[in-house]
Amino acid sequence: MKAVSSQQSAINRKRTKNTISFKLYLITDRTVLLKTPNYELQTTNLFAAIEEALKGGIRAVQLREKDLGIRDLLKMAYELRKITAGYAAKLFINDRVDVAIAADADGVHLGQGSMPAHAAKKASDGKLMVGVSAHTIEEALFAENDGADFITFGPVYPTPSKLKYGKPVGINALRNVASEINIPVFAIGGITEERINEIMDCGADGIALISAILGSSDIKHTTERFLGCIK
Repeated sequence: MKAVSSQQSAINRKRTKNTISFKLYLITDRTVLLKTPNYELQTTNLFAAIEEALKGGIRAVQLREKDLGIRDLLKMAYELRKITAGYAAKLFINDRVDVAIAADADGVHLGQGSMPAHAAKKASDGKLMVGVSAHTIEEALFAENDGADFITFGPVYPTPSKLKYGKPVGINALRNVASEINIPVFAIGGITEERINEIMDCGADGIALISAILGSSDIKHTTERFLGCIK
């Protein structure tokens, strides 16, 4: 029998211990739609775009519109809750635990400057799933130990939306994180269909996308293609 490397064994152990019900994690950014004049729906309506992704098979959406005030964000969260519920999809709210609770969302996604994962769990009486953005192995390990249910890790590749986080972490860093932590890891940043095999071979549990989906001229079919590549 062929020997299994210690690295691959670690990856296998992680997958055995912790699983998650989705592989593709859509993060919203309504400004992406404004840059897509050939969008087939001929609209900048984020709700319509997300529904196209849901029709294509997306089962987890993070509402991440940081420029909105609390009232507008809450209004958007209420509407997205209705839409995602119609597809049995999970809804996460970026940063705002209060909005997540009020909108009856499934979870919250936290950044490095946000409330700690354990505090978000406590504030929601354990009802919210908690995702955390990590950019280093140290941040990933801390998130796991602090009670996060999963992390996004990146940017793996160069991407304009993640320039503020500095240089891409690279594929080797993703492989290291995937082998070291026991919660699901979603790769993020510059991901294309051609790069999915490389990402999944590193032990990632899924991918998180923004413009690759929302910037597409055919959101439904693009979503289907990405899911097909992951499977």
